Amino acid sequence: MTAPVLSGPFRPGDRVQLTDPRGRMNTVSLEPGAVFHSHRGDIRHDDIIGVPDGSVVVNSGGVEYLALRPLLRDFVMSMPRGAAIIYPKDAAQILARADIFPGATVVEAGVGSGALSLWLLRAVGPAGRLHSVERRAEFADIAAGNVAGFFGESPANWSVTLGDLADVLGETVAAASVDRVVLDMLAPWEVLEASATALKPGGVVLAYVATVTQLSRVAEAIRRTGLFTEPDADETMVRGWHLDGLAVRPDHRMVGHTGFLITARRLGPGVVLPARARRGSKAEGTDADVEAWTPDALGEQGKSAKVLRKKAREAQALANRSRSTAPSAD
Repeated sequence: MTAPVLSGPFRPGDRVQLTDPRGRMNTVSLEPGAVFHSHRGDIRHDDIIGVPDGSVVVNSGGVEYLALRPLLRDFVMSMPRGAAIIYPKDAAQILARADIFPGATVVEAGVGSGALSLWLLRAVGPAGRLHSVERRAEFADIAAGNVAGFFGESPANWSVTLGDLADVLGETVAAASVDRVVLDMLAPWEVLEASATALKPGGVVLAYVATVTQLSRVAEAIRRTGLFTEPDADETMVRGWHLDGLAVRPDHRMVGHTGFLITARRLGPGVVLPARARRGSKAEGTDADVEAWTPDALGEQGKSAKVLRKKAREAQALANRSRSTAPSAD
């Protein structure tokens, strides 16, 4: 895997984030001879190429712009989207909660627009391996374009398989060969058996779900398999702060609930987890409850096929620009 250049002077093919005095950002891919146009003036790409990261460039109207390489979180928030992305606050917690490490073999179900794939690929490094499974070809196309757009090529240690995880995982990876399984899907309880088969003893399964009913369902399903430790769940909320002299206060807006993370670890072969002490009678979810968690019932608003095709073209164009302007290995 070829990592994007993260430091040094700007080069052709680099993405640069231009921030104006009002904090408005624009991200462009640098091409010799190209020009960034705005209603406040133009900036020639040639005036950015060769200057250090963190420089200030002035447009034709005299407006100063701060030029920085976008961080991965900036890239994922601005890249073309088909499905909703996993936000950086949750991606960071997924890396920590699932303990994604360099060299790990990871399976990801639900590639969406590729945001989490980028974080996982960065975390496992060139020695690791990411196997992504996606049910919808249009989402896989968008993700492939976004990942190639960030790295400058499609990483050699990343594969995307179309289909349902329960059906294709056995053909994709060997039993007990996977370190981590990350499930970003509507019904992760349906693939727990397949995930358990793929995981090494002690490996981690993590599910990202949006609603309390999904959270309850997957927790009870994990317990019923008898193949995992007791599940653990939480959510992350981020509150920014306004910093201006002595005017220091919480922002008026915050990034609240986006999803729950629930994790468990694979038990060793034949191991039976000690019975859990429970207080009183607890109602468990049933198969009949699944109807409450369909996409329509959850209010999920899918994008039309026309919009998805447009996003796939945008992602592919991003990948093509990254490939065509990237410096050669020589």
